[in-house]
Amino acid sequence: MDCFAGPGPTAPLPLDEALARVQRTYGAVTEPEEVPLRAALGRILAEPVTATVNVPPVAVSAMDGWGFGKADGAEVGEPLRLAVVGRVPAGSVFPGTVGPGEAVRIFTGAPIPVGVDTVAMQEDCRAEDGAVLVPATLQRGANIRDAGEDMTAGSVVLTPGLRLRAQEIGLAAAVGRSSLSVRKRLRVVLFSTGDELREPGTDKPEGTIYDANRYTLAAQLDALGAEVRDLGILPDKPDVTRAALADAAATADLVVTSGGASVGEEDHVKAVVGELGSVDLWKLALKPGKPLALGRIGTTPFLGLPGNPVSAMVTFMLVGRPLVLRLSGAENAPAPRCLVVAGFEFKKKPGRREFLRARLATGADGRPVAHKFPSDSSGVLTSMVEADGLVDMPADATTIREGDMVEFLPFTGLFA
Repeated sequence: MDCFAGPGPTAPLPLDEALARVQRTYGAVTEPEEVPLRAALGRILAEPVTATVNVPPVAVSAMDGWGFGKADGAEVGEPLRLAVVGRVPAGSVFPGTVGPGEAVRIFTGAPIPVGVDTVAMQEDCRAEDGAVLVPATLQRGANIRDAGEDMTAGSVVLTPGLRLRAQEIGLAAAVGRSSLSVRKRLRVVLFSTGDELREPGTDKPEGTIYDANRYTLAAQLDALGAEVRDLGILPDKPDVTRAALADAAATADLVVTSGGASVGEEDHVKAVVGELGSVDLWKLALKPGKPLALGRIGTTPFLGLPGNPVSAMVTFMLVGRPLVLRLSGAENAPAPRCLVVAGFEFKKKPGRREFLRARLATGADGRPVAHKFPSDSSGVLTSMVEADGLVDMPADATTIREGDMVEFLPFTGLFA
């Protein structure tokens, strides 16, 4: 499905509608490949993982201690004195049966012998003269993990679209998988536009600036597991821009640019994308980050971000991140949010949603308090370094008062 049928809306588009369009319009564009477990971290699972075994495979001890059969009615009174008839380390099987009045020394993960239905923790017991004293108050079944308590054979334990973390890798190993089918890495071509930009480490004539955007955006794309090809800086020339975009689209799953998506005479990206394909969403009701282009070059998705460094980073977090995850085959995973106390006063006009850079501190009552960065300029990159995340101020809100509860988006959830 492709909803890009024209030059896009003239009125600023709300962020939620922009994100809804991303979800409606785009799907996975990457093919599956099989990789070893050690190479699967951060990748997008392409197929369901089904347990072929019970985990644990049999009932096992959850503690180091003593295993015995709980006698009916033995719920209170003096500790039980039981004869020790064996020892069961993890990885071994007790060969016989534990009878009434008997106990075995057993260790965490060891299979429960026949005749044992309860395990007493070793710190609650006392061994003496070939016997052990165990508490009489234990409930039958204490400290035993039943077969299949964690996973049962035949059950789906991991679903497609998961972005694999350490815990998913471990779970796959626990059911015997040595490799997983994952989506290939999304191929992203990235470049900046602007005659004023210079590559870091080179000469910088008067009137020029070093290009920071490609480096922040490449780092954000790397964190999402993309395979980034950096084409550097393009001059503000329509013919050069047209040729570069067409070439990039031929080999990429996504083309990302920084700058040139506004309406100035030297901003050519939006017009060129419209010639080569289709463009939409080029004005968001958002601060920072109003100018943003989303469309296709031929059939290849395109994302055009603002040139100001804070705007580029924030719009990538809010729109680019969901787009990259969607194209990568990941399930929809909104960035985490939390409520914090506002440690500042702020006013704005209604109509545009604002994301305020803020750092967190612990208040006198132990609750997290957000302190707004002094400058709202989209060119102050130090604000992104000093902030811990963004305060989300709704479009219709006009005032934040000190002590108000506000929604906070931590960078830890937005960068990955």
